[in-house]
Amino acid sequence: HTSGGSWDLSVAVEDLGTDAPPITVSVTSDLHIGGVILKLVEKSQVKRDWSDHALWWEQKQQWLLRTAWTLEKCGIQADAGLIFMPQHKPLRLGLPNGLNLRLRVCFSGPVFRTVLGICKMLNIRRPEELSLLRPVEEKKRKKVRDLSEELYDLTEVPLTSVSRPCLYNGMPAHFADSPKTEKVYKMLSVSQPAPAPEAIAKLYRPASVVDKAHIHSRWLDSSRSLMEQGVQENDRLWLRFKYYCFHDLEPKYDAVRLTQMYEQARWAILLEDIDCTEEEMLLFGAIQYHINKLSLSEPQTMTSSPAMDDLDSALQCLEVKLDGANSSPQDMLENLTAPELNDYLKIFRPKRLTLKGYKQYWFKFKDASISYYKSKEESLGEPIQQINLKGCEAAPDVNVAGQKFCIKLLIPAPEGMNEVYLRCENEEQYSSWMAACRLASKGKSLADSSFQSEVQSIRSFLAMQQTNPNTHTDDSMSINTHSLVSPRYSKKYKAKQLTPRILEAYQNVAQLSLTDALLRFLQIWQALPDFGISLVVVRFKGSRKDEVLGITPNRLIRIDLGVGEVVKTWRYNNMRQWNVNWDIRQVAIEFDGNVNIAFSCVTADCKIVHEFIGGYIFMSTRSREQSDTLNEELFHKLTGGHEAL
Repeated sequence: HTSGGSWDLSVAVEDLGTDAPPITVSVTSDLHIGGVILKLVEKSQVKRDWSDHALWWEQKQQWLLRTAWTLEKCGIQADAGLIFMPQHKPLRLGLPNGLNLRLRVCFSGPVFRTVLGICKMLNIRRPEELSLLRPVEEKKRKKVRDLSEELYDLTEVPLTSVSRPCLYNGMPAHFADSPKTEKVYKMLSVSQPAPAPEAIAKLYRPASVVDKAHIHSRWLDSSRSLMEQGVQENDRLWLRFKYYCFHDLEPKYDAVRLTQMYEQARWAILLEDIDCTEEEMLLFGAIQYHINKLSLSEPQTMTSSPAMDDLDSALQCLEVKLDGANSSPQDMLENLTAPELNDYLKIFRPKRLTLKGYKQYWFKFKDASISYYKSKEESLGEPIQQINLKGCEAAPDVNVAGQKFCIKLLIPAPEGMNEVYLRCENEEQYSSWMAACRLASKGKSLADSSFQSEVQSIRSFLAMQQTNPNTHTDDSMSINTHSLVSPRYSKKYKAKQLTPRILEAYQNVAQLSLTDALLRFLQIWQALPDFGISLVVVRFKGSRKDEVLGITPNRLIRIDLGVGEVVKTWRYNNMRQWNVNWDIRQVAIEFDGNVNIAFSCVTADCKIVHEFIGGYIFMSTRSREQSDTLNEELFHKLTGGHEAL
């Protein structure tokens, strides 16, 4: 150091090019970062707007964004290699529908905020449900998807600062500026045609539960910036829905959100990332076929009639009021005279060797439990057994053509899950009992306002599986059948076997508008037993083998890899607290009733698991009222690492 405490600091200025020598400025240790930047800009003699620039400390992989801090406070000495660079840089972004965009994003703020910026630009509301992840690289990538390698450049599109952009012809103003960007917006908001089956077959498909878990090790950390996570200018990342609780979908405003959600669901089904039955696959195929037809025929705008919108929002407000007012006098009266279901059903318990097959009993459904008796006459006495359904999982086991209507229940028990099958006589009975089981699994009773709509959605699902013998389909209508179903079914059946079955299912959805078809597809996807489960490989404390932890919107599930079955479920609403020991990478969770679990993470970083759990708890705090404000601070509090806590 020279006298007077001043010394030379050399800083590379990115904009001058890699060959340009660094600029050296004379500084003192008590000079603040802002002062350093001022000197740099003066010395560079370049006239331009430097407001987006900041200092990046390469060795430490950190930004120096606190301009009031002194060099001494930052710990910077003469040997620090600093780079002066823009905070916003181009990134290549892959969307759920396979579109690749190049856009300017923030490399210096937490990824959470970068995603907010991207979503604001693309007009996707509820950006907290999405995040960025590193792409899964496919082997024979080069030849296959040349078509999708096309990059649409949006780096010049100006960003708005309003939370809801003004719409012109149904698109945000910043897209309506040029025919080029208009075209991109159409591609964002209209579903893309299905690729050829050969292309689908070459894409990466998870072969096992462990494969499915690997994708989740690629999520970026929301609390840190892109730059700090080694992402460079023009790198490729994927934008995907990460949290499967979609808040407040409004087709009027959510064209892009709805389309991308549909595309993500559709690819999860086509690439066998989520399992579904053959009947469901045919129905998914039929709706895709319908959506493809509608998307090609005319430029669609997402609409539903204004009267319906008002009715919908009125109903939703009403529902919120009913949910919110938990213990008003009316509610108490309602609970006293809570409705019940009573009927003869058949039951089968695979674990019990004594019961051979299904046996008929008189069943009573009240509050959130099922009791069964030898007969209706004996239902005044003690039941043979009462099953509490709170925290259970109810999955359909249905074959409409074969008139089989079963409900598969997984009931939480101290030693794991018990399986029980209920067999119903017909659709009516099945719809009511299935709806009741679904509500009970969420801890709601039959008095709940959503019971009827649950029954309706189950009925419409069954109706769509009905075969309609007297509709003649035009066989000359060639449909690209094998692009509508996953490779497993493409291999199993020839096109001429699949086509009539898909067209038959299509009869039931052919009347739907584009918006309703997208919503119906999402509804059926959300009803799949495996919906919304993000898997990570973990090792439970005291166990010597790897197991899989499934993280869902309302619970954690433990899956035994040997049998691929759920062995235990823990709900967030019974969670007291969770801690991460960052040194040994172990997550410890305490639940009500002195239940403690601890596990270390094998595939994903424990920050990813920590963020998933905190993120879902954050999602559940959102209410309809403060619909446009996002409590970012609370998100970081629940998901951040050391710093936040």
